[in-house]
Amino acid sequence: MSDSPRLGGKSALLVFVLVLVAYVVESQLAQYIQATLKYRQPYFLFYAAHSSFWIIFPLHVAYLSLTTGRPVKDYMRGLSLAIKRHVAGSFKGSEDIKFPWPRFATMLGLMTVGVTLPALLWFCAVSLAPLTDVTAIWNANAFFAYMIAVKMFKLPWDRKRMFAVVLATGGVMAVIYGGTSIQEEKNKQPVVSRAVPTATAPLLGDLLTLVGSIGYGLYQVLYKKHIALPSDPGREESSQSSYAPILRASFDDASDLDPPDEDLALDPQSISDTMVFPPPFGLHPNLLTSLVGVLTLLLLWIPLPVLHYMGAEPFHWPANWHVALVILGIALSGVVYNAGFMILLGVWGPIIASIGNLMTTVFTFASDVVFGAGLEVVTFWNFMGSVAIVAAFGILVEDLIVNR
Repeated sequence: MSDSPRLGGKSALLVFVLVLVAYVVESQLAQYIQATLKYRQPYFLFYAAHSSFWIIFPLHVAYLSLTTGRPVKDYMRGLSLAIKRHVAGSFKGSEDIKFPWPRFATMLGLMTVGVTLPALLWFCAVSLAPLTDVTAIWNANAFFAYMIAVKMFKLPWDRKRMFAVVLATGGVMAVIYGGTSIQEEKNKQPVVSRAVPTATAPLLGDLLTLVGSIGYGLYQVLYKKHIALPSDPGREESSQSSYAPILRASFDDASDLDPPDEDLALDPQSISDTMVFPPPFGLHPNLLTSLVGVLTLLLLWIPLPVLHYMGAEPFHWPANWHVALVILGIALSGVVYNAGFMILLGVWGPIIASIGNLMTTVFTFASDVVFGAGLEVVTFWNFMGSVAIVAAFGILVEDLIVNR
């Protein structure tokens, strides 16, 4: 059985860092290919990126099998039992529980829609609005996730968490709109990345990003409520479970989010020596992410000829290998980002994962400094905004650890 990382364990922190880096890489490449290389096909880029999700689960389970020596079927049996117990709502049954295919297929279809619509809006917005604007508005999904969680579950307002969310959102705005440098004022030349001439329709791009951000905030809350595996107190130390009881720390009185502890008690007869149970860290969300990729590959190619016929997005293959390699980079970074974020949603919950994800704003700004105008774009407000985002994340993590 693999190690079960705690909230601050190495596995979760490594996934968190990979998510941040992958988002920045995907964002920069998505804008580069559409703005600089003039390959403006947002739907095809979305399709290529999300179809690639299928690869993450085979790679993960192959890695586990090679490093542990256990056959792949042991991991699949453990996953099957975990999904049957969770989706079917039966926590004390045996391995012979009938797999709830209709419920699982419905859940997977809704998950695909929840991932697809916000992502598609994001890909469209990147070609219309400045990248920093898109990043700032998109990452406001942390604020929307908190608002939706409070409203949906009729929770009392938590001042500390609300303060952290507002602080992080304000930090994002400070990073993006934190004034201009002294050098810029002298030269009267905008040097920040948001002044790129490729922002053909910034207002439309910002509106698309806003709608996508709200939708993604809703998706995060619903994912943690209905899809992520519940905590498993049957482990030797439930606080160290791969799916730690983050919901109780994040939502306090929302007892309806997780089944009661007594219903989660493991029946020894439901576990055999030929399965790995509970599933290793990240395997369940990676399975779902891969299946979303399969559905995208099999079904979402249909709009491509329709868009081509209507003239909305005339399709053409990449003109050269350079463009093709950039598309590959977008796809691979998208796989890392989405798979990693699904893992963090299950481990940390939507609020903390979203606030942590806000630090992609800092990374994007840093990448603009390194690959763009240089240190002259850094201002006092940019710096203070970055500090505010990090501080907000720290407040939520500290609050969660104290209350768990």
